[in-house]
Amino acid sequence: MPANLISKPTLVWLLDSGAAKQKVEVTYLTQGFSWKADYVLVIDDADKLADLQGWVTLNNNTGASYENAKLKLVAGDVQKLASGDYYGADDEVILGKKGDWGVKGKPAFKEEGFFEYHLYTLQKPTDVLQNEQKQVTLLEGQGIKVDKKLIFFGAAYYYRGNYGQVVSNQKVGVYLDIENKETNHLGMPLPKGIVRVYKADKAGAKQFVGEDRIDHTPRDEKIRIKMGEAFDVVGDRKQMSWKSLGSCNSESEWEISLRNHKDTPETVEMFEPVGGDWEILSSSHPTVKKDAHTFTITVTLAKKSDVKVKYRVRTRWC
Repeated sequence: MPANLISKPTLVWLLDSGAAKQKVEVTYLTQGFSWKADYVLVIDDADKLADLQGWVTLNNNTGASYENAKLKLVAGDVQKLASGDYYGADDEVILGKKGDWGVKGKPAFKEEGFFEYHLYTLQKPTDVLQNEQKQVTLLEGQGIKVDKKLIFFGAAYYYRGNYGQVVSNQKVGVYLDIENKETNHLGMPLPKGIVRVYKADKAGAKQFVGEDRIDHTPRDEKIRIKMGEAFDVVGDRKQMSWKSLGSCNSESEWEISLRNHKDTPETVEMFEPVGGDWEILSSSHPTVKKDAHTFTITVTLAKKSDVKVKYRVRTRWC
């Protein structure tokens, strides 16, 4: 075989130096290396406190193995160009050679601000082999306060026509709100990923109760996790009257019936997106204007009870 014949695709550097010995560091971008964050949230029996564990999942499909690698992960919306076209890149992976670093007893990853992103440095060398998938602990937090919310959603188009019975036995959404603060045993920039939530049953076995995807979340911001839909809390929505005041104006009266079939009291937040110009003319319960588009009504339901909410609204949408 000729000495210069290479039988498989190979990257070769040809170096020329007057010195007898040189130390060379090579930096390059490669495809096929990716990572993602996953979170496990375990809530307590009262749905008030939770423990959070975050994991980093590494995937190496580059065609090469990296032994004793110094691993750094860049979290953020990094722009890259591929084949002349723009696309939103995934988070980046940086691999370097083994160094003298890492302190026993410290978290697996050290986080720091980096440009307009966040850099997570693994505190000990690791092997990332070809076609390997491995997980490394990212963070842990115990005793985190969570706020469970039941939200009953409306829709803007309800107010623009004559409907009568709009919806029956509508599901009520279940959400968990978490403040990412140090005072709440968190306060770390969280890379985007999937949060899977578990809760122990009466026998002590942890059961899966829902999952949601979170975006990159800075410290001191709020995280909202949608769990699913409530089984025992439902509602009906009726349009009791509707009057046209012009081509784009109307006045309508609504009755929302919320029913709690549980043996415990529940609080439901009605989320009413009206749109356009609107004015509440009357309401059986206090209303709160959230923004130019939305108002809310908070209803407390005793165990095995129902509550009717009535209001009248005038709208103009063009």
